[in-house]
Amino acid sequence: MSLEEKISADIKAAMLAKEKEKLEALRAVKSAVLLAKTEKVGAELSVDIELKLLQKLVKQRRESAEIYIQQNRPELAESETFQADIIEKYLPEQLSPDEVRVVLREIASELGVVSVKDMGKVMGAASQRLAGRADGKLISTLVKEILS
Repeated sequence: MSLEEKISADIKAAMLAKEKEKLEALRAVKSAVLLAKTEKVGAELSVDIELKLLQKLVKQRRESAEIYIQQNRPELAESETFQADIIEKYLPEQLSPDEVRVVLREIASELGVVSVKDMGKVMGAASQRLAGRADGKLISTLVKEILS
């Protein structure tokens, strides 16, 4: 079952259960998937593209929640956080920072990288190997930590 089919089924379930906020989050995902499909001229989306799309949506909602908190709007921040949590359920389980460190050390030793100058090589390999399972900002921070 593709992401789009899962989302459509979950939209129907949320409509029947009258879960307004969940429905809003699911519709945003469906909209993003449809937009991505039209950009690819009707082609099916690969799993990588779907994962990146979901990560982007989660990141947008988390950033919006932070802004709402700074502006003292907790009700809006709560809504954004709830939506991010709903969307995150469609992502693979995220690795802990310690698990990411282990993978990054393996990559660095495989590539023979020892200095920060070669950070790009490690980032490229890490983003492929950890696609959808770790945040890019976390990976970048940990690569800098390991190589310095």
